[in-house]
Amino acid sequence: MTDNLQQQFKNNDTKFDFDKEINRKNSYSKKWDKYQGKDIIPFWIADSDFETAPAILEALHQRVDQGVFGYTEQGSTGVREAIISHLSYHYDWPIKSEWIVPLSSLVNGLTFSSLLAGNEGDEIIVPEIIYPPFNFVVANTKRKRIRIPMRLEAERWSLDLDALEAAITSNTKMVLFCNPHNPGGTVYTEQELLNLQRICKKHDLLICSDEIHCDLILDEDKKHHPFGNLNKDAANRSITLMAASKTYNVAGLSFGFAIIPNEEIRKKFAKDVLEKAPEVNLLGQVATEAAFKHGESWRLQQIDYLRDNHDYLLREINAIPGLKMFPLEATYLAWIDVSVLALDNAESFFENAGIGISAGVYFGDKNFIRLNFACRRSLLEEAIKRIKKAVSEL
Repeated sequence: MTDNLQQQFKNNDTKFDFDKEINRKNSYSKKWDKYQGKDIIPFWIADSDFETAPAILEALHQRVDQGVFGYTEQGSTGVREAIISHLSYHYDWPIKSEWIVPLSSLVNGLTFSSLLAGNEGDEIIVPEIIYPPFNFVVANTKRKRIRIPMRLEAERWSLDLDALEAAITSNTKMVLFCNPHNPGGTVYTEQELLNLQRICKKHDLLICSDEIHCDLILDEDKKHHPFGNLNKDAANRSITLMAASKTYNVAGLSFGFAIIPNEEIRKKFAKDVLEKAPEVNLLGQVATEAAFKHGESWRLQQIDYLRDNHDYLLREINAIPGLKMFPLEATYLAWIDVSVLALDNAESFFENAGIGISAGVYFGDKNFIRLNFACRRSLLEEAIKRIKKAVSEL
């Protein structure tokens, strides 16, 4: 998106209230109902506590008021146009409508990507640390997972490309990748992505790039580069997974999409989606179209709020003896080193303190926890009070 257009959105007079208190208890909320009846504040699963953009609410109200909810077109013209415009404005990526494959979830996208990786028993490279479904989709598709370590340099996580290339065998067929990275929040540079692409080209590997957090860049000096837009070769061997769900807090409406320029790969992928996946949600398409067409001012203000929350959390966590948080380039998911505390069970320790977190062991490193800071500031302040008290009593 051009700087002038970004500035127009920033200058929008409408101010959105991200401090608004919304009671999500007993609302079919997976995040909040996990601790029903307990004095535990949830900071675990990756959905925000913010009311979604008014433009999305208005579009949903209009659609609901029609009163008919029959079978829906799988990727309507409107939502395809919105996706094309969104990727063009933000990432200078001129995709075609036929490249879009609608999905009811991006985990399904990971699964169907894995099915394209050769045959049963063939190898898929997966970074570690990583969002847990990356690992179980490989097992569920009867492929062999090859774990590649992440490197921590200057408080920034990155792929160990030397280790990745060294691990490739004749049975290796795909790399499952996450950009921005979850957890850790790394936004990979264009050069880092080109280095990965060259390895994939050299060894003729497919790559599935989960880019669901790409619209949540916190570091103003960083820019997201879709893997499929690097060059012709990257486009030809890539499956890019995206959604409005994390950015606009509409994950419960079950709509995402894959971008697959290669026709042969796309046909195989789309066939599996058609035969094996639930159909996409009507209201998810409505929400995504509204988000990408009319939600930019809201998104920019949310980013500003998240940056403030990030800076607050970074300062407060690093002031607590035994805890270390590294700055995030993207996402609203803090990755906190708790190794000094020598906890037997980090999840139980923090739940006993009244804080619901995601334990790092599920991501591949028991020395960390993941904490979602996409919430009103007062909840974060209460979390810090509880964490300080619990750590001081160890």
